[in-house]
Amino acid sequence: MAKTQKKQAVRHAMHVKKGDTVQVISGKDKAKVGEVLKVLPKESKVVVSGVNIKTKHVKPQREGESGQITTLEFPIHSSNVMLYSTKQNVASRICYSFDESGRKVRMLKKTGEIID
Repeated sequence: MAKTQKKQAVRHAMHVKKGDTVQVISGKDKAKVGEVLKVLPKESKVVVSGVNIKTKHVKPQREGESGQITTLEFPIHSSNVMLYSTKQNVASRICYSFDESGRKVRMLKKTGEIID
């Protein structure tokens, strides 16, 4: 029998970064706007504040301690979010261009607003 080989984790190219404001475009949380808290490029997923909230029942760790029910934000696929302009309140695709100093920057297609 042949040896099993470990599969290398693929890092997907992401159009969003941590700290970006995004709008959800599909799923149960459609049209919600939030900030990207965490980016998971190996799974091509993002964690957005206030989106995909699930309740988790936590067992007590020590004797005498009571259990808890906590709410957590779970990851959603990066293809289900679009960058959002807070100035003009519109979601837009992203394009790349160069600023005056020759640095490559991300820009919203609809508004022309430079993100970083």
